[in-house]
Amino acid sequence: MAEVVLSGLSKSFGNKIAVADIDMRIDDGSFVVLLGPTGAGKTTTLRLISGLEKADAGTVSIKGRIVDHDTPAMRDVAMVFQQYSLYPHLTVRDNLAFPLRSPILKTPKKEIEEKIAQVAEVLRIKDKLDNRATELSGGEMQRVSIGRALVRDPTIYLMDEPLSSLDARLRADLRIELKRIQADLGATLLYVTHDQIEAMTMATHVGVLQDGRLVQFGSPRDVYERPNSIDVAGRLGLPRINILPADLFPATRGKGHRIGLRPEHIRFGDGQPALVKRIEHLGDQIRVHLEIEGHALVCLQPRLRSLSVGERIGVQPIDPLFFDENGNRRA
Repeated sequence: MAEVVLSGLSKSFGNKIAVADIDMRIDDGSFVVLLGPTGAGKTTTLRLISGLEKADAGTVSIKGRIVDHDTPAMRDVAMVFQQYSLYPHLTVRDNLAFPLRSPILKTPKKEIEEKIAQVAEVLRIKDKLDNRATELSGGEMQRVSIGRALVRDPTIYLMDEPLSSLDARLRADLRIELKRIQADLGATLLYVTHDQIEAMTMATHVGVLQDGRLVQFGSPRDVYERPNSIDVAGRLGLPRINILPADLFPATRGKGHRIGLRPEHIRFGDGQPALVKRIEHLGDQIRVHLEIEGHALVCLQPRLRSLSVGERIGVQPIDPLFFDENGNRRA
C-alpha cells in the first residue's frame, strides 16, 4: 500500500466538465469516501486514477511516482464496480483466481490457493468456493466481486458504489464487513457513493464533490460539524439540516443571512412559538416536524417530553451554523 496524490486533475467530455482541478491526497491505509450526487464526478475520478480515462490536465501520483502515462495494468490498482462483474460459468474459486492467473501477475499455483483461502475466510464465503456464480445470492455475488479485488493486494482499492444495488439490510451488513476488512488488511481504499450513511460510517476521510469540484475534504465529523457551505451541510446528516432565515430567532439576528440547524440542535421550552405539524416514530428516534412563521423545521423529540400534533411549543437554536448570501459558512 502507498499514498495516492491527485494534483490539479481535470477532465471534460465535450462541453461537459466532469472533474475540475481536483487536489487530494489519499494517505496510506486510509478509507476515503467521495460523496456526491449523480454527475458530480465521482466515477470519473476513479477512472482517472485507474487509467481507464486520460486526464486533460493534472497528474496522478502513486507511491510518489507520476503514473499518467502508465496503462491500467501498470498502475497496480484494483477496481470494484457497482455490478458484480463475475463470470457466471465459473465457480467462486475460479472467479477469485482469475485475476491472479493473468500473464502480468504470473502468480504461482500454491500462492493462488493460499490467497483464495485467506480472502474466502475474510469474506466468510469458504463454503461457497465450489458453487457457480449463478448459484449465489446478490450479497454473496458482491462479496465475491470484492474478493476478486482483495486477492490482488494492489496499491489501492477503487470501489464504485459496490453496495448500491443491494437491499437495505444487506447494505448495512456489508458496510460493517467492508470496514472490518479494510481495517484488518490495513488497505488503502477510495470508495465513491451518493449515500451519506456509507460515508459517515465507513470513512476515515470524506471528500464532497459538487459539479466536478472537490468542495470539502476532512474527517466525517469535521465535515458534519463544520461544513463550509449550505450545499456541503446538506450532504451529511439525516434528517437533513434545517436552513432558515437568520432573523427568525432573536439570538441569531445580524450574524448571517441564513442559519443551519441540525435536528439535534433545537431546544424545546422558551423561545419562538412553533406548531407541531407531524410526528414520525422511527423506533430509535422520534422526528417532529414543526412550522415556525411559515418555515418548516425538523427536530428530534426529547426523551422526557411527549408532543402532540397541533400543539404549540417554544423552540430556540443551539450552536447554529451561519451562512452568507452566497451560501458560504461564516467563520
